[in-house]
Amino acid sequence: MSGSDKAKLSIGGKELELAIQKGSIGPAVMDISKFYADTGMFTYDPGFTSTASCDSKITYIDGNEGVLLYRGYPIEQLAEQGDFLETCYLLLYGELPTHAQKADFTHRITYHTMIHEQMSKFFTGFRRDAHPMAVMCGALGALSAFYHDSTDINDPHQRMVASLRMVAKTPTIAAMAYKYHIGQPFVFPRNELDYSANFLHMCFSVPCEDYKVNPVLARAMDRIFMLHADHEQNASTSTVRLAGSSGANPFACIAAGVACLWGPAHGGANEAALNMLSEIGSVENIPEYVARAKDKDDPFRLMGFGHRVYKNYDPRAKIMQKTCHEVLAELGIKDDPLLEVAMELERIALSDEYFIQKKLYPNIDFYSGITLKALGFPTTMFTVLFAVARTVGWIAQWKEMIEDPDQRIGRPRQLYSGAPRRDYVPMSKRK
Repeated sequence: MSGSDKAKLSIGGKELELAIQKGSIGPAVMDISKFYADTGMFTYDPGFTSTASCDSKITYIDGNEGVLLYRGYPIEQLAEQGDFLETCYLLLYGELPTHAQKADFTHRITYHTMIHEQMSKFFTGFRRDAHPMAVMCGALGALSAFYHDSTDINDPHQRMVASLRMVAKTPTIAAMAYKYHIGQPFVFPRNELDYSANFLHMCFSVPCEDYKVNPVLARAMDRIFMLHADHEQNASTSTVRLAGSSGANPFACIAAGVACLWGPAHGGANEAALNMLSEIGSVENIPEYVARAKDKDDPFRLMGFGHRVYKNYDPRAKIMQKTCHEVLAELGIKDDPLLEVAMELERIALSDEYFIQKKLYPNIDFYSGITLKALGFPTTMFTVLFAVARTVGWIAQWKEMIEDPDQRIGRPRQLYSGAPRRDYVPMSKRK
């Protein structure tokens, strides 16, 4: 990041110079780190939508142009030509791996997939009908109680071991949460399977018969993981960074990210999209719901359309659309009512002038919800799968933050609008 230009700001007759910092691509930023010291004032930015909270080299988004880059590489190229573990290596280390580096990384991840046997007893402490995300929050946070040798954030080796453990063990924990949720026995990971195939095997195999992972479905799962691996400074990533800024151990920070991801406005969007399709019910009902979506006085909203960041077509949605159709074709799903509703909504959104003007294109959540349902996952597992994918992004962002010499403990300011100073009135004198 470079900075040479200055911005001049006049406040109460006093002129202030603010340095303008320029990144490698994207908007420049004004450095307001000394703004309070120089003016006695704070800036006001609810949701931090105009505030850069950090200097990062990991992910770049251009919402207007529909661009998503991991370490400079377009998501389309990575998803079409690479795989998830290669993407993990890229996010963690900054460069694509050589053949030898990829083989070594894959080996280390594969042989870290098992979890401590005592952790299996941890799951039985949850009610049988516990939401899998509740289980994920607890189980991931509990990892710090089982792996003390990788919680010293000041040790680079321990930071990397913790990173590898999180990427390796999160799918195992997610599969266990799923099995516990549906009342089936846990399935151990298998070292001969790749990352995504192993995850599907842990979720859908049972001890009483052989289960062969469909390579088309495994590839679809791998792409879903890649597309969700990181997304710049979103709510859950910011939560991980904020928790990490206090010096909390990496397992606790990831658990905090999972808790934030659970929110329906964040990781729960694909579940909400599928629930919306269920509410619409049939193709015949679509005109009514589209009319309601266009009515600003109607509280109904079409879920899975548009995006807070992307004002153009979500680049991930294009890949997810293709993957969705590949899965449906492989499974021979043609007469699913929800699918019929989804395809007709997609057609309307891409051709109706209202949707085009408002830029309400189908987003990744729209297609991923349909795809995950076709793969056999219940809606309660959708956000869990998001967490499995996003773990590597969280860890990469956390690691970058820890190694940033300019990082300080997070401390957002506020605009106080409560009661001014007042004196305590004893109970005997109150009316």
